[in-house]
Amino acid sequence: MNTIVERATAPTPKFFKVLRTIGLVLASVGTAILTAPIALPVVVTSVGGYIAVAGGVISAVSQLTVEKNEQSQ
Repeated sequence: MNTIVERATAPTPKFFKVLRTIGLVLASVGTAILTAPIALPVVVTSVGGYIAVAGGVISAVSQLTVEKNEQSQ
């Protein structure tokens, strides 16, 4: 069984590389909304928090995904 470090450093399939990039963009947008220097409505701030968390989760899961033949070696 692979450790988390081995999975994180193993090659990631192309689809999950794209998904990881989308997750990083979402996390960046959410963080930008949360740290905006102007006062934003509470709804916008809440949505920004959810976007940041969702982007982080998508990126983390995508990074730890490996191809089946890579995992069994």
